Amino acid sequence: MMKKSVTLLLSLLFVSSAIMAGCGNNNNSAGNQGEAAATNAANATESPATEKPASSEPFEMTIRHTQVGADKQKRLAILEDVVGKVQAEVPGLTFKLDGVDSDVNRKEKLRGEMAAGNPPEIFDLFGSPDSKIYAKEGKLLDLTPILEELGIKDKFSNLDPFTYEGKIYGLPIGGSGEGFFYNKEYYASKGWKAPTTFAELEQQLAAIKADGKVPLAGASKAGWVPLMLANHLWSRYAGPDVTAKFATGEAKWSDPNVVKGFAKYKEWEDKGYFKKGELGFEYAEYTTQFTSGEAILMYDGTWKSSVFKAGQSGEGLIGKVGFFNIPAVEGGVGDQTALMRDVNNGYGFSASAAKDERQLAAVKSFIKNMYNEEMQLRGLVEDGVLPAMKIDQAVLTKNITDDLMSEIVAVLNNSESSFPAFDSLVQADVTTEISNIQIQKLIGGQTTPEKMGEALQKIQEEANAAVE
Repeated sequence: MMKKSVTLLLSLLFVSSAIMAGCGNNNNSAGNQGEAAATNAANATESPATEKPASSEPFEMTIRHTQVGADKQKRLAILEDVVGKVQAEVPGLTFKLDGVDSDVNRKEKLRGEMAAGNPPEIFDLFGSPDSKIYAKEGKLLDLTPILEELGIKDKFSNLDPFTYEGKIYGLPIGGSGEGFFYNKEYYASKGWKAPTTFAELEQQLAAIKADGKVPLAGASKAGWVPLMLANHLWSRYAGPDVTAKFATGEAKWSDPNVVKGFAKYKEWEDKGYFKKGELGFEYAEYTTQFTSGEAILMYDGTWKSSVFKAGQSGEGLIGKVGFFNIPAVEGGVGDQTALMRDVNNGYGFSASAAKDERQLAAVKSFIKNMYNEEMQLRGLVEDGVLPAMKIDQAVLTKNITDDLMSEIVAVLNNSESSFPAFDSLVQADVTTEISNIQIQKLIGGQTTPEKMGEALQKIQEEANAAVE
């Protein structure tokens, strides 16, 4: 039965408890912010987590964040506000903000720092499987007692991606879903509406191409960008749960239905539906193709809604952007409404903080000031990030006033199930193979869908054997 309320939306998004109200992430209402701030202030007075260490000698801590680029300025502003509050609460503390591209941070810098034993004190952390690997190695601070002390352990919608052997080693900053953003003004000029069948979608792509426009934004220098859409396609053909079965051996990358997903992506490539030269384009160019009107559709995460706000790069399209889920494919396996969603992006903390009283105080203060209703609502309204914490239904209803976000919520409510992205389900070597080699080869015509499946399965079996 389809979920028709914002309350049930969050149940879908984060597999939360029955008392969960919904999702939200920012606040345009001064009244709501004031109430949240007052509550936080009261908690700060009462909680031992905000007690100041005796020493006021200067000390520095680093926060590795990924809020870089013009489209992440709202997110950076939220982080900077939290930094200011924490520095005011912890005597002598100065934070150094180290901004790094998210892909570089996850796959290069943080991985190397963890191996060397010198990660930043606070850092952007991917949940599954990264946090569990680092937790097993003893690199992450156990946050379980801190969350209990702050009284927020049960306030999160889903902490599974950051949980290892019953302990919590990271906190999600928000949630997201993935689908198609489309230019409603162009669609209206053609007398179209968002497609409800896969055949209709493909008819629209062909017509856009014939009209001299770029049907789909494309930027594949970083493999994770084209893999958002490719992941959803193979999950339509082979089932939303298929990717989770690769690491267990229950399914293979070379299975015919998985290959159908690769083949459909290659077909769209061959028909010229993506921006030509995409293998040389970074993610920022992806957005520009859409906001400039060059590309009519863009497959991306719901976080991208933040650019269609006043003062942002896509403000010229305010009121002119819609969002839809990939329609059902003929012969597809499983729930054909399933949407790719996750709560995998968040913050982690170095295990070394447990040995330093002042660092530990700073970590507690950071968590208290970052993870509360006010900041979750700010994230929703200002940045389009769905909340990671449970928010009261009435507060959510009052704050979700943006037309695009309302449309996104409707799409999420109409999906009956969800599945996480591939890189939270398979081993790092498999992620590297598909992200850095196979998807680019497919796009560049250097491999076939069948050979791609075979190559991935070979790496998958090696990774599975290593675990055994």
